[in-house]
Amino acid sequence: MTATMEYGHIDGLHKPIARIIQGTIMVSSARQAESFALLDAIFAEGGTTFDTAHVYGNGDTERTFGRWMRERGVRDHVVIIDKGAHHNADRQRVTAFDIEADLHDSFARLGVDTIDIYILHRDDPSVPVDSIVEILNDYHAAGKIGIFGGSNWSHERIAAANEYAYAHNLIPFSASSPNFSLAAQHEPPWPNCVSIAAEQGRSARDWYAAHKTPLFTWSSLAGGFFSGRFRRDNLDGFTEYLDKLCVTSYCYEDNFQRLDRVEKMARERGVSLPQMALAYVLSQPQDIYALVGCNTVAEFRANVAALTLKLTPEEIRWLELGAIAE
Repeated sequence: MTATMEYGHIDGLHKPIARIIQGTIMVSSARQAESFALLDAIFAEGGTTFDTAHVYGNGDTERTFGRWMRERGVRDHVVIIDKGAHHNADRQRVTAFDIEADLHDSFARLGVDTIDIYILHRDDPSVPVDSIVEILNDYHAAGKIGIFGGSNWSHERIAAANEYAYAHNLIPFSASSPNFSLAAQHEPPWPNCVSIAAEQGRSARDWYAAHKTPLFTWSSLAGGFFSGRFRRDNLDGFTEYLDKLCVTSYCYEDNFQRLDRVEKMARERGVSLPQMALAYVLSQPQDIYALVGCNTVAEFRANVAALTLKLTPEEIRWLELGAIAE
């Protein structure tokens, strides 16, 4: 199964955005040749949108990705999603001061004057939204950032931020980046994560659909749960850090029942488990762009091919452990 990339258009962003967005956490200066080769191959496949963050690699990821853009001369042809204001071990860092400091770091590391989409990596609900909205608007007005939004922000906090923006003639949040997959997240893999998956996330999904808010959803495969490696009878054998996170976050009977249905539908369609799980995310009524972290171009191609698997509402409901309507 082969496919070409699909692109969407977001108000306020003057470039098309790829519906499969490649993460950069695996990119590093220590493996620059391999990192550049991966970025080259993904770009050649139509992967023009890349997600990075101030916290990744203690800054090395941004530096390496920025070096690739400069050496290849592709800055005008890619969409940069960058994230800042992540918490650290000492304090929660969602303040105007920290947002501004992280932005200046990211501009220098990436070697750019503007970031297309700027996302706050975490939230601190104890901080009033007014100062957050105002500092983001300052940088937007200066042409330093394009559209902006929040990652791991609840839809209620985004609504509050936008109410403040509308009341003060300011630009509102235009995007959100929550966790979303077919699997219910029983335990967050990291502190302060926000998921809109499963029944408990339905009200958030309905809100995003009603407000036509673009979503950059992360962990479409539920931390690797839909890779097929995790079974009911082998969970004690996983010792790697990320594998253990998957076990504690997703390896529960309700999710194994969802996995059973994904396997059945994947067999019927002649596709892989990850492709079917990603198709579930991409077939939602919301304006979704899936963040992926492919280590090879073959993985990226397989994710792009999932765009061709259009699921009906009835199929989505069945995968969610509902019944198929007669």
